[in-house]
Amino acid sequence: MPRQLPSDCLNEIFEHLEDDKITLHSCLLVNRLFCEIAIKILWRNIWNFKYSIIYKPYYRTHVPSAIINTLIACLPNESKNLLNDNGIFLINPSIIQKPPLFNYPSFCKVLSIHGIDQMIHYILENNHLLITTKSLKFNKYLLSQEILKMFMNQISSLKSLNYYSGYSKKVQNIMFIHLPESKFCLSNLFELNCSSDIYSEFFYQISQICHNIKSLNIKFENFISDGLIDLISLQNNLKSLTLRYYDNKNDLSNYNIIYSTLSKFSLILTKLRIEAYYLPLSFISNFLNLQEIILSLESEDSFDDFNHLQFINFKNLKILKFLFKISRINLLIKFLEINGKNLLEFCIDYDHDYSLNLAIAKFCPNLKILSTIFMNNELETLKLILNNCKYLENIKVQNGIEDLDNKEFFETLAIYSPKNFFKLEIDYCSFGSLKLLCEKLDEFFINWKNRNPLKLISLIIVTDYRENIDLEVNENMDIIKKYMNLGIIKKFRTRKYDDEECWNSF
Repeated sequence: MPRQLPSDCLNEIFEHLEDDKITLHSCLLVNRLFCEIAIKILWRNIWNFKYSIIYKPYYRTHVPSAIINTLIACLPNESKNLLNDNGIFLINPSIIQKPPLFNYPSFCKVLSIHGIDQMIHYILENNHLLITTKSLKFNKYLLSQEILKMFMNQISSLKSLNYYSGYSKKVQNIMFIHLPESKFCLSNLFELNCSSDIYSEFFYQISQICHNIKSLNIKFENFISDGLIDLISLQNNLKSLTLRYYDNKNDLSNYNIIYSTLSKFSLILTKLRIEAYYLPLSFISNFLNLQEIILSLESEDSFDDFNHLQFINFKNLKILKFLFKISRINLLIKFLEINGKNLLEFCIDYDHDYSLNLAIAKFCPNLKILSTIFMNNELETLKLILNNCKYLENIKVQNGIEDLDNKEFFETLAIYSPKNFFKLEIDYCSFGSLKLLCEKLDEFFINWKNRNPLKLISLIIVTDYRENIDLEVNENMDIIKKYMNLGIIKKFRTRKYDDEECWNSF
């Protein structure tokens, strides 16, 4: 009889499957031990399951109902009676309701208030629960309140809290933060993702409970609620900060106090991400110990302000990403001249002139990951990058490769890439079709298998959101399958734009 792997070994294996929900879910069906281990990982963050109310063709819309129904089954009798008394009938009397196998809420380490709100709104609006004639708003509030109360009681130590007001502004102000149990549930909160306009009592209360938030993500809305500044100022060890500001108005006077408060973390902040139409960048110079800077700015005016940063030496900077257009390439090149030698990852996700890729080859010799665009007549520049960046392991080729000879591009990559290179991520839209891409990849793999020593390669293809894209992928993967069977491709994955990677299986 085969021996069972010990639970600690299984747990370590399953941890690597945390982002592969389909495979992890299949582990539930093996035996009870597999189920007990996998279920804790699955429920750690149930909000990142692929579902959507809006993009129904591409996601599993049954997920909201399954999650909410499971949570309802876990509610204490007191909450169920309260809901029933108010006309929300959770159980069909003709069906015998079995008790839950596990205390699912206790496994959660991530809590999404707007995620709960969207799910409950969806199932109530689509009559997935038997309700009376009371308003949808009232029913949603009551059900959300009891579920959040259960979370506060059952989660011993929440790690991440997401509380966005939502694009529809329909997220209700549920006072879960005032529950006595919230003090224990939230005291070790590691990450907070929130909107600036959440009701003030939330910020006042959470600033009394949470003093050791390490990751803070703020999405600025029309106003800043009282208490947000207090929350920021009372933190002791903020390491990661994300600021999102999508209003195209240039009046940022109301936000200056935010920047002033953040100066408290000038020596300890290591990661900064800014997504905005426009935000002044000069304040970044206060954070000299940054290890990661990510900028996504729509206004060209923002990069006039980059003039304040071009001469700053961020001695610990390892990751630099630009996720939107850069209007002042000359300023960025000067910045790379000073900081490029320390970079391990560089990303520019928009068209740029030829001088930037030349600067990458010249000033960034220690890169391991590069995401850029190669335009027409840049074949020699590609060779320079591959020759000068000796530690390069991963290239992400963005839109633009269609202007480069595809055959020569893949030949150059296979012949000149450094010995540590093992991962290629490519946008299939650059080729017009997956079929054409796969034909070009065939030539690449023929050249790759002749490398000595041979290093197995991982391939990621970025797809779009068309409804038939998965079918198109499967129909054109014969070449990929061939080289997987030959042992040339170690891993193959696909991902959609702005989506997490997902495993492809054949």
